[in-house]
This record gives sequence, structure tokens and C-alpha cells, in this order.
Amino acid sequence: MTETHFRCGLEAVLAILGGKWKPLIVYHLAFGSKRTGQLRKLVTNVSEKMLIQHLKELTDDGVVRRIDFQKVPPHVEYELTDFGRSLAQVLAPLCEWGTHHNDEVAKIVQNRDHGTRVA
Repeated sequence: MTETHFRCGLEAVLAILGGKWKPLIVYHLAFGSKRTGQLRKLVTNVSEKMLIQHLKELTDDGVVRRIDFQKVPPHVEYELTDFGRSLAQVLAPLCEWGTHHNDEVAKIVQNRDHGTRVA
């Protein structure tokens, strides 16, 4: 078995949070446990397939805990583990940055979509 070492801590974070939807899933779970349907509404534009896949990967990686209440109809919730909560804490400054620069980023994305660049 080969050991993996990351040159930068950001590489380690991306090894866990790589993918478009994982940071948003972790962000929303930071506010408490959620059912799949709740997450689907909160993480806009994610497909059911991708949400389930990312939840499984986050669970396998020890970031998220899946709680099965063993009921009929099925009742499953997801919550952050201690490891996941520590990761969610470092997402908070990124959220603040995004909120602070929301207008600028929106213009960048709009220009990107139209094939123009910001000077």
C-alpha cells in the first residue's frame, strides 16, 4: 500500500471535497442533520444520482454519517461527523468571501458564459 502525502493542505481538502456539490452538502449539513429530499432542495440543480453518489462518498470518507431509523416508510438522515464538522468550519470563510464578492463573481461567470473576459 502506497502512502499519499500532499504538498499543500488544499490538496488534502480537495481530495475530500473534490466535486461540484460536496462543499455545498457539507455546508448545509453544518446546520444540522438533513434527509435526502431536504438536501436536494438546498443544493439546487444537483441531480438525484449525483446527490446520492456524493453522500455515499462523503460517508465512506468519514465526513458524513448516515442514520437509518429502520422505519417503514424508510427514514434516513445525514449528519456531519466530528471530522466533517471540522471541515465545515473551514468552509465558512469561503462562504464569507463569496458573499462579499458575489456581484464581481456573477459578472465573471456571465462573461465566461458569453465568451468574454474581464480586463
